[in-house]
Amino acid sequence: MNAIISASDLAGELAGPRPPVLLDVRWQLGGPNQRPEYDKAHLPGAVFVDLDAELAGPAGSGGRHPLPDTDAFGAAMRAAGVGADRPVVVYDGGLNWAAARAWWLLRWAGHPSVRVLDGGLAAWEGPLTAEIPRPEPGTFEPAPGALPLLDADGAAELARTGLLLDARAAERYRGDVEPIDPVGGHIPGALSAPTTENVTESGRFRSAAELADRFKGFGATAESEVGVYCGSGVSGAHQVLALAVVGIPAALYVGSWSEWSRDGSRPVATGPDPR
Repeated sequence: MNAIISASDLAGELAGPRPPVLLDVRWQLGGPNQRPEYDKAHLPGAVFVDLDAELAGPAGSGGRHPLPDTDAFGAAMRAAGVGADRPVVVYDGGLNWAAARAWWLLRWAGHPSVRVLDGGLAAWEGPLTAEIPRPEPGTFEPAPGALPLLDADGAAELARTGLLLDARAAERYRGDVEPIDPVGGHIPGALSAPTTENVTESGRFRSAAELADRFKGFGATAESEVGVYCGSGVSGAHQVLALAVVGIPAALYVGSWSEWSRDGSRPVATGPDPR
C-alpha cells in the first residue's frame, strides 16, 4: 500500500462504493489553532483533528509533542469515525507535516490503511464545504507497536551504529540558530537531512526515484537500520513517510530534540559535521 495519494485518486475513491475516512489535520507550529479555518472550508466529510490535543500528550520532559495517551487517542479516532476496516486519508494545509504525524500515529497504533493527501488542501481541486459532519462512531482500537519507535537512548545508539537522520532545517542542526528549544545543535552522529528537501516547490513529494536517490546518498536502503528525529516528532514523521514511499522502514524518535535538549547530561554536537 502506498503511503500517499494524489488529489485525483482521492476524488475517485470518494465517489466510489467504499470511500475513505477523511481527517483534516491543519496545524501551524507556534501559530493559531486551525479549527476556524476548517470551519470555513474543508473537504466534504472531513473531520477536524487537533494535533496538539489529540495527536500528542501534554508537553513536558518527554518533549513538546510526546505520544498521546493510547486510550485517549483511540477515543479521538473513534469519534472521528475511524475503524480498522475502512481506509483513512489525512491532509493538512500543504506542508504535510501534521498529516504525516497523524499517518504515523495511526500506523504505529496498528491501523492497516492510512494515506496522506499529496500536497494537502492546496492540491485539492474538488468542492469544499463548511458543513460539519457527524460521523458514526468508529471501531478502531489502538494496538501500539506496528511501526518502530526510538527513545533517547535508542536514538543515541543508532547514531553510533546505524543511521540517524535529523529532519530539521540545516541551520538548527548546526546550532547556528535555535528558535524553540533550550540548546542548539544535534545528536552526535546524526546526519542533517531536512524534511523540506523531500518535496518540490509545490509542496508535493518528489518522485519515488528522486527520494530513493536522496536517501541512498545518506546510506539508507531497505536493509539499513534507519531512525529519524526532528524538533518534536512532527516533521520527523514526514521523513518517515518519505522513506516509506520508497520502501525503507524507519524508526521515529518522537521526543526528538525537544526532549533531548532538556536533559543537560546528554551530549550535543554543533557545526556541519555529524560529530
